Formats: sequence, structure tokens, C-alpha cells
Amino acid sequence: MNIINTQSQMRKGVLEFCILSIIRRGEAYPGDIVDEMRATGLHILEGTLYPLLTRLKNFEILTYRWVESNSGPPRKYFLLTEKGEKFFIELSQTWSELSNAVNGLTTKKEEIN
Repeated sequence: MNIINTQSQMRKGVLEFCILSIIRRGEAYPGDIVDEMRATGLHILEGTLYPLLTRLKNFEILTYRWVESNSGPPRKYFLLTEKGEKFFIELSQTWSELSNAVNGLTTKKEEIN
């Protein structure tokens, strides 16, 4: 069994939740999302991020606005919609339940009979 593949699948499972957590704090530029995730040890490529942001926008979870830049083309900043806020709350509840269950299973001491 390939450990790298398993680790990758685990990361992919929480990627959307992490990205929405960043955007929920305030509108975010994709490059800043990548930087913040890398700073915490979650490495993501922009080639992975942009399709995910587009998908979330298409599902009306996110919206965006263009901001003029002094050093290049306009930048697209993403923010949660009202639907996105509700979606995030549901994901947050699911994460809490899942992490509590996993922590309970992985930290449980072997019972001595």
C-alpha cells in the first residue's frame, strides 16, 4: 500500500473546509490562501486551488470581486455568500463530529481484561 497516496487522499478530504475557513475570515486572494495554507504545513498548488474556487463559485458558495492592482492586472478576491456561510457551518459541524470520533478511536488505550 502506498502511504503517500493515502496521505494525499486524507489532505484532499479537508482541503475545501480549510480554504473556506480562510475565506470566511474575510475576502481572500488565491495567492494569499496558498501562502497561509503553506505556513501551516498544508501545501497546495495554485493549479489545485483555482479549479476548486471555480467549482465553489459555480455552486454559489463563493462570490468574488475584482480589485485593481498597482503592480499588474486586477486581482480576484473571493468571499463567502450567504449560502456559503450555511455550507461552512454544516462542514464545521461535520468536522467536529468526525475529528472527535477519529481522536476517540486513535487515542483509545487498549483495555486490559
